[in-house]
Formats: sequence, C-alpha cells, structure tokens
Amino acid sequence: MSNKISIVCVTGTREKLQMAAMIASVAAATGDDVTVFLSMNALGHFVKGHTADAPAEGEFGALMGQKGVPPFKKLFQQAVELGDAKLLPCSMALDLMKLTKEDLDPEVGPATGLTRFLSDAQGGQVLTF
Repeated sequence: MSNKISIVCVTGTREKLQMAAMIASVAAATGDDVTVFLSMNALGHFVKGHTADAPAEGEFGALMGQKGVPPFKKLFQQAVELGDAKLLPCSMALDLMKLTKEDLDPEVGPATGLTRFLSDAQGGQVLTF
C-alpha cells in the first residue's frame, strides 16, 4: 500500500527546496503518491529559462553547491519521470506573476487551486516548505 504525500513549496531558498525535492524523489521512487504544490517564491524557479540558483539560507546551502549535491530541480524532475509525481503550480500565483502553463518547465503540470490541492491531499501527509 502506498502513502499519499502532498508537499507545499512556497519558499525560494535552496535548503527548503532541496529537502522538498529529496522527499518527493525518494517517496515517488518507492511508489508513494506524491503531489507538489508550487506557489509564491518557489514557483519562479520553475519558469522556463530560469537558471539562477536559489539563495542559500546558511552555510549548509552554500556547502551543497560546493560539493556537487544534485540540484533540487533535477530531483523534482526525477520524481516526475521515475515515480510519476505531480508538480502543480498554484493558479493564484500564476495569475499574480502573469504566467501561463506554457511559461513553465515541461515537468510542471496543470494550474491547480489551493482548495483542489487540499481536497486531494485529504487522508495523507502534508508537508510545507
């Protein structure tokens, strides 16, 4: 029996995005049902052509960059490709940023409202980063 894990990403910092991506990729690879809701400061990292690194909160974030830890976007991509995880952009954030689905990286799914995300998350774990 698989677990249902719903992850809310609202931060734009390297450490939190990295932890969310590690959880998503490991859970998806082991057969869990994983949905990641991308909103606020996290969403900008999934716009096509965005290459800037997420800012580090502290020494550990800087250390991850120096030691060649796989970047969070790569881990999120692997979660989608290998484990069928879903990356869903927040419809409100898309509106505020004047973005459409076509502006986002190909692994990002359809726009989703918070009400729908929370309804779908019922009965599982909800983690926030």
